Amino acid sequence: MPNTYTQIYIQFVFTVKYRNGVIEKHWKDQLYKYITGTVNALGHKLIAINGLEDHIHILVGYKPVQSFSDLMKAVKQNSSKWINDNNFTKRKFEWQEGYGAFSYGQSQLSRIVKYIDNQEIHHKKTTFLDEYITFLEKFEIDYSEKYIFQELI
Repeated sequence: MPNTYTQIYIQFVFTVKYRNGVIEKHWKDQLYKYITGTVNALGHKLIAINGLEDHIHILVGYKPVQSFSDLMKAVKQNSSKWINDNNFTKRKFEWQEGYGAFSYGQSQLSRIVKYIDNQEIHHKKTTFLDEYITFLEKFEIDYSEKYIFQELI
């Protein structure tokens, strides 16, 4: 759309179904490249991506050409299919339903990129669940414990 200018930065956080730790080091960089390609092909710009075996953080320069839910649906569906087509996991790979989306300003980007880049260090001190609840509370998002990402049953 002509004369439309935006600067929107969103950190998306999402997990493997039941928070199973199945994202392995030997293929996670390939996964991150695949997700980066998906996000960029949809007209956005992936700024940072990292995570652990059970979850991922992505920081996106977001263009308002589609909804957050459509972007996350494409990222999750495409990457799940890619993981399954490449037989990276013993069982069918799935992302858990839902995601967190947290907005930032330009002045906060370097701090958020560093945070995402240092996930391995950060999670030596904090569990994913504690981290996620901290995000929800910091951003003053009402939530129900019933709908927080589920752990393996």
